[in-house]
Amino acid sequence: MNTTGQVTFFIIEGFKERKLILFPLFLIMYILILVGNSMIIYLVRTDAKLNSPMYFFLHNLSFSDIIYTTTTVPNMLSGFLVEVKTISKAGCFTQMYVFLSMGTTGRGLLTVMAFDRYLAICNPLRYTSVMTWKARYLLILSAWAFGWFIPFKALMLALPLPFCGPNIVKHILCDHTSVVRLACTDITINGVVALTFALIALISTFLLILTSYILIGKAISKMGSVERRKAAATCVSHLIVVTISFSCATCVYISYRVPSFDAEARLIIAVLYSVLTPLLNPFIYSLRNKELQDAMKRAFCRSTSGSSMARKTVPSVS
Repeated sequence: MNTTGQVTFFIIEGFKERKLILFPLFLIMYILILVGNSMIIYLVRTDAKLNSPMYFFLHNLSFSDIIYTTTTVPNMLSGFLVEVKTISKAGCFTQMYVFLSMGTTGRGLLTVMAFDRYLAICNPLRYTSVMTWKARYLLILSAWAFGWFIPFKALMLALPLPFCGPNIVKHILCDHTSVVRLACTDITINGVVALTFALIALISTFLLILTSYILIGKAISKMGSVERRKAAATCVSHLIVVTISFSCATCVYISYRVPSFDAEARLIIAVLYSVLTPLLNPFIYSLRNKELQDAMKRAFCRSTSGSSMARKTVPSVS
């Protein structure tokens, strides 16, 4: 769709086929994301036994995952129900920035959680004195500030770009690369800046997490067999989430850098990247964490006992 003047809205092309199959699939996935991550937030905030720094960071990760997916998935679902999905220019850039910032914030939080595991395993005697509430809030604030800062320069360079048509975004959301390439001017500097900051976010967090686990591995190798299994068990869930997150990010990066990559396959990878980690996080941590499982049982017992007490106190009408 070509326009004769400045573009005031964009058309999100999304998936061209299999909409009837994809809509219920992604709707179920989104509901599971909301339920699973909300459950972790509820448990951490209501169960006194989940007051350790690890769960404090985990519930922040769940919160960022909810915002991350809510930025894009409801919009994508509505696109399955209409013939042409449009979004205003302001809405498009807002979605772009929040999506990028939340994705980066998630990596920052994973890095903070890796540091927490390093401190707990490599310096257990100093762990309590170092990981105070003030330190926890500073680490969380740093992760969120990192997430909001990284995509800011790319957004500021994209906002003043002239868009004079076409206005069809070949993506399932207002992806930075897909939107910027529609500008009717040279966008070389935009591409360089966006790639530079994306690599900073990806490589810096990866190296910090890798360093933490190398030091953790060295510390675990010096422990006895029982202590080794116990220490390793506290890291497995986080390590699985990190592996999935960075593997998906690498696949997305490769799909954009290979010109011959199938466009439909690129969209599927992008969608999986945006929903897979938030979907799997609650299940990975819940299935492999006895403390969370026990907290779920306690929450269930509280709800059932509360409902039975309410029934007992209702006066009968004769």
